[in-house]
Amino acid sequence: MTAPPSPAHRTSPVRRSPGRRPALRVLPALLLLALALAGPWLAPHAIDVPVTAPYAEPGGDALFGGDQLGRDVLSRVLAGGRELVVTSLLVAVLVTATAAVLGAVGALRPAVGRIVERAADVLMLLPAVLGILLVTLSWPDGGRLAVVTAAVVLGVPYAVRLVAGAAAPVAASGYVEAAAVGGERLWHLVAREVLPNLRATLLALFGLRFVAAVYLVATAGFLQVGPQPPAADWALMIRENSAGIVLNPWAVLAPSVAIGLLAMSVNLAAAALVPPTGRKAVPAL
Repeated sequence: MTAPPSPAHRTSPVRRSPGRRPALRVLPALLLLALALAGPWLAPHAIDVPVTAPYAEPGGDALFGGDQLGRDVLSRVLAGGRELVVTSLLVAVLVTATAAVLGAVGALRPAVGRIVERAADVLMLLPAVLGILLVTLSWPDGGRLAVVTAAVVLGVPYAVRLVAGAAAPVAASGYVEAAAVGGERLWHLVAREVLPNLRATLLALFGLRFVAAVYLVATAGFLQVGPQPPAADWALMIRENSAGIVLNPWAVLAPSVAIGLLAMSVNLAAAALVPPTGRKAVPAL
């Protein structure tokens, strides 16, 4: 009888490249972002010129049919994502940066941290839709800037609590205390000692804040706060074409699916870019 092979001669399973899997999760987000940004140049028809009958079914020159005025749905979907993407990215960057600074400062200065946490608790009680309406109605000429301001004000309280919780153990570590005793300034401690150790938290937070920003900006567009007809905007398209969803469902489904795919793909990409922590390599037997 043949003896079983020794552990040294067993065939090790084929390992995939460690960088391949994150790249595959990031690629859909990059493609969707590029498509949304370049969409206005790829639109086959003008976004404000009727090419079919109102709520015409897909076919002919209109792959997704027509909207309530007979305009090409595909062209308006391609052209309607740029402002949503740019606005959401801007909101996510501002919220993440503001929360990173406030959370790190609050962890290093407990008195400041208590003030920040109390202010965050108060702002978290404000519903998102009500906050958008309060900011935009009190600033009627603000347009897209008012929507960005409302989204940042509503997003920072949640983000700063997360960053403060992650920064607290870092601020209490020995090397940060040694730097503080050595006379380093507060901003040096924030920028050089605390924030570099929160890369994983900040990347995950950026993905979450982008998804939240897409939700808030799309909600504002659905409420016609910000973009106004006849602008091509995904949320505005859903509102305008909801009455004819039975006649041409693509006029509502196409922008809805685009918003959902954009939010999910960017969130997955941010999660894939988070550096692994606490993982140990297990050798193959």
